[in-house]
Amino acid sequence: MRVVPCAEVLVEKTPLRRRFAFAVIGSMTLGLAPALAFDGTTSNPSERIPKNFTNPQQALRAGVDDLKAGDADASVAALTYAAEGGQDLARWKLGQMYADGQGVQRNDVKAYHYFNELVEDYDEDQPDRRNLSAISNAFVAVGVYCLTGIANSDVRPDPRRAHELFQYAATIFGDPNAQYNLAHMYLVGAGGVAKDNIAAVRWLAVAAQKGHAPSQALLGHMLFTGDGVPHQRARGLMWLEVAKDGAPDSKEAWIRDLYQRDFELASDDDRQTAAALHDARAKGSQPTAPVRDVVKTFLKPLGPLVGSAAPAQ
Repeated sequence: MRVVPCAEVLVEKTPLRRRFAFAVIGSMTLGLAPALAFDGTTSNPSERIPKNFTNPQQALRAGVDDLKAGDADASVAALTYAAEGGQDLARWKLGQMYADGQGVQRNDVKAYHYFNELVEDYDEDQPDRRNLSAISNAFVAVGVYCLTGIANSDVRPDPRRAHELFQYAATIFGDPNAQYNLAHMYLVGAGGVAKDNIAAVRWLAVAAQKGHAPSQALLGHMLFTGDGVPHQRARGLMWLEVAKDGAPDSKEAWIRDLYQRDFELASDDDRQTAAALHDARAKGSQPTAPVRDVVKTFLKPLGPLVGSAAPAQ
């Protein structure tokens, strides 16, 4: 297995196609770590690469079925076969499994490898529209890995590359997680971009309109406090309430904490106006969509949300 560290992007330009790819600045050869089965035992899925599949599509279907049945070893083996056969969904699923430790021992280097394959092989002139959601997710995942790096590996922090990936996924795919991360980078001035709260708010507003709860919460907090943008306390409180309503998961406890903190600081007029705005929004049939439950797709706020303790993701 060869893992490509974060590096400058190479763009191959021909009359027919352009492909996004990472330059191979270095590589490392990794032995496959034992996979962790659901029963806690370990085995090596590479020893169970199936020999009886007629094509990668069949292996992909079998891998998904095996995962649903709780057979992690068989699933990884089948999905690996499918991924090696060029199945994008198999690559994405393996990246997700290794990043999340889903049925296997968590391994961010392997996760990066599979996500990065999707980024490398993406052809913007002939995109596979059936798998754009998975590809978009991979762009964001690789961006997060490039922003932070992976400890004890050749994947080094590369904030500029992270910014490029977030920018691409935010504009081309309209990915709300990418839009949130891009806003986050403008807030802290990371990746060589100048700190720009106005640009951050614009991206947060785009993602917020799509029902992205973290963006709604951060946008609401910035409007409420007037952090680098004009004060709109009632509207900010409205966005915080919308975010709270759309983030029931325990991982999003920071959203509820942020809402409660700003709510307690709000005046009665702020609260009443925010409630009216919230009701008007609800009557306008603008449902809050859940954030995709995929690991490594968006960042928890850094630095104390511009003045408060950084909430845990």
